[in-house]
Order: sequence, then C-alpha cells, then structure tokens
Amino acid sequence: MLRRVFAAIMLTVMFSGPTAAQNSLRVAYDADPVSLDPYEQLSGGTLQLSHLIFDPLVRWTQDHEIEARLAERWEYVAPQTMRFHLRENVQFHSGNLLTAYDVEWTFNRLKTSGDFKAIFEPFTSVSVIDDHTFDVKMSQPYPLVLNSLTYLFPMDRAFYSGLTDDGRDKAEIVKHGNSFSSRNASGTGPFIVAEREQGVKSVFKRFDRYWDQQSKGNVEEIVLTPIKEDSTRLAALLSGAVDFIAPVAPSNLKNVSDHPQTKLITMPGTRAITFQLNMDRVPAFKDIRVRQAVDYAINNAGIVERIMHGFATVSAQMSPEGYVGHIEVLAPRYDLDKAKALMAEAGYADGFQVSMLAPHNRYVNDERIAQAVALMLSKINIEVDLQTIPKAQYWTQYDARAADIMMIGWHSDTEDSANFHQFLTACPNEETGQGRYNSSGYCNPDADELMQRANSEMDATLRAELLRDLEQILFDDAAFIPLHWQNLAWGVRNGILAEDIVNAQNAPYFGDLVMEAQ
Repeated sequence: MLRRVFAAIMLTVMFSGPTAAQNSLRVAYDADPVSLDPYEQLSGGTLQLSHLIFDPLVRWTQDHEIEARLAERWEYVAPQTMRFHLRENVQFHSGNLLTAYDVEWTFNRLKTSGDFKAIFEPFTSVSVIDDHTFDVKMSQPYPLVLNSLTYLFPMDRAFYSGLTDDGRDKAEIVKHGNSFSSRNASGTGPFIVAEREQGVKSVFKRFDRYWDQQSKGNVEEIVLTPIKEDSTRLAALLSGAVDFIAPVAPSNLKNVSDHPQTKLITMPGTRAITFQLNMDRVPAFKDIRVRQAVDYAINNAGIVERIMHGFATVSAQMSPEGYVGHIEVLAPRYDLDKAKALMAEAGYADGFQVSMLAPHNRYVNDERIAQAVALMLSKINIEVDLQTIPKAQYWTQYDARAADIMMIGWHSDTEDSANFHQFLTACPNEETGQGRYNSSGYCNPDADELMQRANSEMDATLRAELLRDLEQILFDDAAFIPLHWQNLAWGVRNGILAEDIVNAQNAPYFGDLVMEAQ
C-alpha cells in the first residue's frame, strides 16, 4: 500500500503544472532524444524527433508503401538520376520558405555525418534545377532510392548558416557534444520546440503555418517526459497522468489491454537484438569456434519465452521474415554440449574473462536480457563482468568500443536486408561510413562484395539471391550473436486514435494524430 501511495505522489509531482493546452498530448517514452540535430546520431529516438519537428521528402505508410511528403512527385530522368519536385509555399519554423537549395545544403551536410553517410553512399550529389526542382544523382543504378530518402529531412540552410556568438559554425555536427544544431531547430514539421530540458521534459507546440492542411491531426501540444522504469511508465498511463506510452513491457501488456480507460496497440517488429564480440579486445573471439560456442551457449528461445513473455520472435539471422535476405531454414544454434565441445576444441575449455556493456532503457528488457546472457556464458566458463548504463551514456561508450561484448539492436533504415550488414557487420570504413556500428571488428571482404553487388542489382530475384548468400556467410562465420526481433507495443488512453499513426519504424506521425473530445 505504501508503495502505491508513493507512486501516486511521484506521478502527481512529475506531471503537475500549469493547465495544459487544448488537445495536449502527454507522452512518456523510456528515454528522450539526445539531440535536436536530425543528423547527429542514427537512432530510433532521432527518427521519432525528426518526424515531429522536420518533414522528410517521402515517408513510409503503415502498408509499407512510400508516400509523398515535401516532395510531391518524382521520376527517373536517367538510369542514375531521379528528379524530384518540391511542394511550393512550405515554410520553415523560422518563416523562411523551403527551396531545393535547402535540400542540396542538407544533403551535403548529412554526407559529412559519420552515422548517416553510409545510407547515402550510393548518392553522389543533389543538383538544383530551380527553386522547387532538383536531381538526385547516383554513382550506379540503385534499387533503394526512395527507401533511403525517407531519411532526408530538409533543414533551414539560412537558420543553420553562419557563426554562433562564440565563433562556432552553426552547421557543425558534434556527436555527443554541444552544438548549435543540437540545441536549436527550424524544420518544416508539424511541431516547434517550445521547451526542452534534456532528460526531464520537452514541450512541442503546433506550428500554425504547417503546410499539410489536409491532415486531420488536432494535437496542439505534446509534452514528452522520459520515464525509464517500465512500472512507473505503466502507472502514469493507468492513473491518467499521461496519454501515450512506449514501449509497453511484455509483462505489462495485459495491464494495458484490460484497463477500462486504456488500449493496447501492438505490431510485429523487425528490430534485431544482438550482441557483438570484440575481436580486437579479446583475441579468443577471432577464433570462429569460440564465436560459434558463444552462439550455441545462448538459449534464444528461453529468453523470448521467459523474459519477453513470448512478445518477440526468436532469430538466428539479421533479416526478419518478409525481408529479401531472409533464409527460412536458418534456426537458432542453442546446444550447450556443442558449445562446450567447441570451446575445448579451440583450447579454451577453462574459459576466460570478458566485460559486457548494455543499456538499461533502450531496448525492451535490455538489462534482464544481458543478465541472462551473462549467466548462460558462465556455463561455458566465460566469466562476464556486466555493466548496464542509461541510453544517454551508452552510445558514447559504444562509440568508444568500451567493452568486450556489447549489445546492439537495429531496425533496418531502408527496410531492406543490406542495411543490417552495412552498419553492423561490414568492414569498418571511416570514409564511407560502412560498419559504423560494428563494434566487433569483424571483416569479411566476400560479404562486403555481396552487399555492394546487391546494392546495384535492379533485378529483384537476383538481388534476393545475393542477400541470402550474404546472410549465410554471416551465420557461418558467427559474425554476431542473434537473439530475437523485438515486437512493438504502445499503450494509449481511450479517445487517442494512435492506431492510425503508429508504424513499423516506431516513429509515430503525431502531426496526423486525432484526439477525440472527452
């Protein structure tokens, strides 16, 4: 009883304040974005924020089709050139009008981002034809042009140009740093940033000159509060302190669906949850038998059943079902006896010690999953020193490759199999951005060649064969440790028509959200 009273008091303190605006949506995520810069970090939080305050050229629909946004139409004018036509009279939050020059400026800027350059590697330039027309040029025919351009959020070049009072370039991209673009924003999106206290609360107000007058969205204000703990986030929804939460922990799904004032929205997920083994830090991991032993030692199905409560799909590969590279016959390796035999064969029967690092508020049940994996590895005499840290600190440590084993989840940016390899297992290359999130040091030139061939193959059948061959190589090499694909779940107060605006990218289109009168 005392715990419930304390929770109620805390929720009152957290969400009390001035009277909310009409149609104010109170959102609680497990964490908030680390920056306002759409090109500082490639992450789900960044994508969610970008769809609030910016707009892409094109975006995905719930039916997995591409729909026009700032670009209203497009066509090929040459095999390696696609021409786009911008909507007219679109305003940035600053009042500046969107032109093709803003698109060109944004493209040139994002090509310097370590996180984003790999997505846009096939693109060589944006060439302005006139204020509302531009060509996107490629180095080769590329089958994923529109897929990639869902990540092009035009920025206000006039707003971001020039120097700050202390002489710094307003356009600089500073990962995990303090830059003008990390603190300030001028986009074309449905909401402007009215208030922001990193890690505490962000307030977004409807942009009264938003270009999309056809949208039925009627949310005037969004108050985003990060709540790390699953139980506290759930309590906030069930008590009426917030209207929308994500994620809903698997153990809390029934609480949301059974409550008379809330509803549960779920969707099959394609985010692969994995671990990477750092071969540079641990010489033993260079031995394929040791990497396979780690894979054989982990009971993926047990993690899904007991920790995820069945709300995930056991995996043995990166590509989920429905992706062109998916291999139906690949199955999880779990076999403890086989794992022990491989360790002995490799000369490591007595095991060794490693460090492991994982976040504790980025993926569903990430901390508990890491604890379970550490325990499983102890059964093949790999002693794990596990540390879990908040998401905000995790990515700095991840970029520093600060542990021997690190957790990473990945949702394909292009909704395509090649993207997994491009970022997670490709030979790291600072210049191209390939392997940007490959913390293992794994490098197989044959796998990279298959990816490059797939990314220039316009024949869908041949391309699928190439990507399946790539997936098989990664499986055979035990290039990473697959766990499962994480499903999606949102908890919503009745009267919030969120089922219409959630998507597989987990970036709800809040600009289109309708709140019914209460």
